[in-house]
Amino acid sequence: MAIRHSLRAVWVDAPARSRLALLALFVLLAAVPLAADRYVLSVMIMVLFLAFVGLAWNIMMGFCGQLSLGHALYVGLGAYTAAALYQHFAIVPWIGMLVAIVVCVLAASVIGWLAFRFGIGGTYFALLTIAFAEFTRIGFDHFQWVGGSGGFFLRVVPGGTRDWLNLRGGPWMFYYLALGLTVIAFLLSAWLLRSRAGFYFRAIRDNEEAARAAGVNTFRYKMFAVQISAGLTALAGVFYAFYYNNLFPEQIFAMGRSIEIILAPIIGGIGTLFGPVLGAALLTLLSEGITHALEAFDLEIPGVKQIIYGVALALSIMFMPHGIWPALARRLGFARSRAELEVKGGRDDE
Repeated sequence: MAIRHSLRAVWVDAPARSRLALLALFVLLAAVPLAADRYVLSVMIMVLFLAFVGLAWNIMMGFCGQLSLGHALYVGLGAYTAAALYQHFAIVPWIGMLVAIVVCVLAASVIGWLAFRFGIGGTYFALLTIAFAEFTRIGFDHFQWVGGSGGFFLRVVPGGTRDWLNLRGGPWMFYYLALGLTVIAFLLSAWLLRSRAGFYFRAIRDNEEAARAAGVNTFRYKMFAVQISAGLTALAGVFYAFYYNNLFPEQIFAMGRSIEIILAPIIGGIGTLFGPVLGAALLTLLSEGITHALEAFDLEIPGVKQIIYGVALALSIMFMPHGIWPALARRLGFARSRAELEVKGGRDDE
């Protein structure tokens, strides 16, 4: 039922031009490995990874208005949970994913309960998410069962028939896995926007006091948004662990990782379906382009990636405060009215 409503939200009810563009995009993405070399494929994997975590974060912030600045917490917990189960107990990552989801949903429930039960919101909720991410990073720095600060390394098994089962395959496998995860997050987001929960999310986002006065159980639906977002982000952590085969607390729980997660939806368009995908593509391609340009001139600028992201964010806020996608969608005829943008989760930027 959920899948049927998701498909209806993004296909049947969309303008004809949107349907054609969506079909062309999917066909193009599905065909990328057929023509791309290893480097291009690795870049596209990163685009899809950022798009997926951006869509996951967007459910929490873009739909429900709960700002998390420590979302790397769920990436790290998901990654370490599945990796430890695989490394120490030979539990396949597909089962590890389920355990990772449970762990991250429980962590999100604790944070959400502490915040929402005691009326912690806005900036203070964001600080609470940062605090939990930092506490966890420090804890894993001293957790020797998973390598501590020295890192946790997954064994790499030569290719065989069990590659998909153990996520030990090559770039093609990880590309299609990332594409599948992104499609799932996209369809889930589309369904949520058309569901009763989606309408309650947006009511809380726009005016929580008014939503509460209208009878919305704001505590329940804010918890729901936080739990869904954390569960999806856990899958991103599992993907990260088995794609890179190494985990370091200083990297995966870092504040910079959390900022990287939220930049794509902010620049692309918070609260929209396509915004996180567009933002991920723009940021990744921009970063890679600048990196290659510097290498061509034999230049090395420390922190150039962060500088690029900061400039992109500043320009986006100055000229397109609601993101690139809402304005672009109207100009291309994908959304002709404010009502269409609101159904897609966006806001009018005019």
